[in-house]
Amino acid sequence: MPKSKIMPVPGYLLIEPQKKEKVTDSGIVLPESHEEKPQQGKVLSVGGSIYNDGREVVSPCKVADVVIYREWGGKEYKDGNTDLLLLKFDDIMAVIKQ
Repeated sequence: MPKSKIMPVPGYLLIEPQKKEKVTDSGIVLPESHEEKPQQGKVLSVGGSIYNDGREVVSPCKVADVVIYREWGGKEYKDGNTDLLLLKFDDIMAVIKQ
């Protein structure tokens, strides 16, 4: 897992999207341009809790968790050669148990 110096502000997570290689039934590997946008990634860092209507909202996941997130959620960011995604806590739909 790459180490990033980016620390999300409260209410946000830093995710490294996981790309899946597409292979047809006959074994042909499809190019990246054919792939859909990833909706799964690894949590690299977590911002602090936020308060909504006086109630504390904590992150639904922790560092190193693999999560499924909304398809068009978040803001893409490039850190060197690594594509990253900043997501709100609300954009996380599920945590994949390892």
